[in-house]
Amino acid sequence: MATSASSPHATGFPAEGRCGYYVEKKKRFCRMVVAAGKRFCGEHAGAAEEEDARKRILCPLDPKHTVYEDQLAKHLKKCNSREKPKPDFYIQDINAGLKDETEIPEQLVPISSLSEEQLEKLIKKLRKASEGLNSTLKDHIMSHPALHDALNDPKNGDSAAKHLKQQASILGNIEKLKLLGPRRCFVEFGAGKGKLSHWVDIALKDAEKVHFILVEKVTTRFKVDGKHRKKNSVFERLQIDIQHLCLNKIPVLREGKLPVVGIGKHLCGMATDLALRCLIETYAASFEERNEEPLAKRIKNDKTEKEIYTLAKEGNAKNVPEKWNPVAGIVIALCCHHRCDWRHYVGKEYFRALGLGAVEFHYFQRMSSWATCGMRKTSLETSNSTTKRQDNQNDDSEEHDDGGYRITDDGANSLPGLLSVEEKKKIGHLCKLLIDQGRIQYLQQKGFSPALQYYTDPLVSLENVLLTALPNHSSSPETTA
Repeated sequence: MATSASSPHATGFPAEGRCGYYVEKKKRFCRMVVAAGKRFCGEHAGAAEEEDARKRILCPLDPKHTVYEDQLAKHLKKCNSREKPKPDFYIQDINAGLKDETEIPEQLVPISSLSEEQLEKLIKKLRKASEGLNSTLKDHIMSHPALHDALNDPKNGDSAAKHLKQQASILGNIEKLKLLGPRRCFVEFGAGKGKLSHWVDIALKDAEKVHFILVEKVTTRFKVDGKHRKKNSVFERLQIDIQHLCLNKIPVLREGKLPVVGIGKHLCGMATDLALRCLIETYAASFEERNEEPLAKRIKNDKTEKEIYTLAKEGNAKNVPEKWNPVAGIVIALCCHHRCDWRHYVGKEYFRALGLGAVEFHYFQRMSSWATCGMRKTSLETSNSTTKRQDNQNDDSEEHDDGGYRITDDGANSLPGLLSVEEKKKIGHLCKLLIDQGRIQYLQQKGFSPALQYYTDPLVSLENVLLTALPNHSSSPETTA
């Protein structure tokens, strides 16, 4: 309970120019600055006799502070908690995917509540759907000279060293794909502190006309993008959910003069699908719509695109015009498949072709956590850290949660069946592979050449798969920028 300065509980005097309200709980006076001629701050003015006639109420936008009832309308117009005007590049659910009510599963029981027979049927479906898929990816563990000094800094702790190794490998893969060059725009999804873009900028040195767009939906502390002052590169941070981001509304990309490279480090679950849609269905598709006439009509002999590409494959490409793709490439480190969502998933067509649907997807994405949860923290530690991270699309600490299905080292868990820890890990990897294969097919259908590879050692990160994609039948960024 708090009292005014005149209370017998009060001792001493408030500091000059400060509120005279004594806060009993804190055993001190309120430290808020008061207006000229006033004894109390706005929050505690109700305690003063001269202010008794005015009533203070909780702000409806944020109950953590109060406001005079007779000034509520005026306050709501300037309250810091009011909804801000949406920027031009915000379009509600533009990258969310279609919501098919018939596909949304009804209340599904958790995996731990499934019978052995039900779980066995799911695993059989998974194994059948995964037949023919190469479960062992190629190693593309690389590095880059830009991070040489940082990697060898003796002051690095284990966490810093692990992050740097991953960033170095991603950068090396970007360079191997010939995406590291001038006159382009790098869009980092789930940017967090912006360290991946930071190292890309360092690697580019004095390359001209380089723009960085860092997309992150939450406020981030200790950002590194504000430290860059190179005249040839520009950093722009967008605080927005990828689900609502329309890239072609951003001024630097509106005219389409800079090829876009989509990058991301540990882009959690559905955020990867949202990013792919953002790049391909929202951004790249907008360029096709701008064309005054189809590509086929611009060919002298009026051949269709299919015939054109057939000619190109047969070696008769000299008369085939180059088709420029505004998305020059995609390099995304994947993670947290248990956070995927059927509505946002880009591989629905792939699942349906295998006779699978929303229900199977729901259980497979939950079971995908089995691939990495064998080395996780205890459930209590996990639940505490999960609460803090549940809204982040990119977790810079890399302590990703396991979806609630921890497998202990001795195999004791609440799941039915007699599967060993190693068997569950293999099943988890198959689930991740199947989900990623849907993304691969999606990219292929959209005119890209995608690939999955290991980009770092599992001892560095259990989430060690990198998704890369380059457009087919497109001219190089150097010749089109």
